[in-house]
Amino acid sequence: EEQLVESGGGLVQAGGSLRLSCVASGFTFDDYAIGWFRQAPGKEREGISSISSDDDTWYAASVKGRFTISRDYAKNTVYLQMNSLKPEETAVYYCAAGPWGAYGRVGEYDYWGQGTQVTVSS
Repeated sequence: EEQLVESGGGLVQAGGSLRLSCVASGFTFDDYAIGWFRQAPGKEREGISSISSDDDTWYAASVKGRFTISRDYAKNTVYLQMNSLKPEETAVYYCAAGPWGAYGRVGEYDYWGQGTQVTVSS
């Protein structure tokens, strides 16, 4: 069974940092790009970053320069380092597996995790 499990969320003050992890199992990790998404209450899910199996990366304009995505092939894990967090970035953060080129397009990803809550206090 294909599975993605996120961790690393929590409560952080504005300007602080968090590192999210996404562990994949049940499918060939190297064959998929992994994307990070977030969804705030009452808002649509938005793509914020993705990484290909060749380590090409994409970032949404809103996070570029503050967030860094990376992947560890030995651990089937993708990380999202988030710096200079803002209160408006409070959301549930999800990772997903899909084809490279999907970038932030939610409908093009095949497998999804359950999400991890990130709360940024002002």
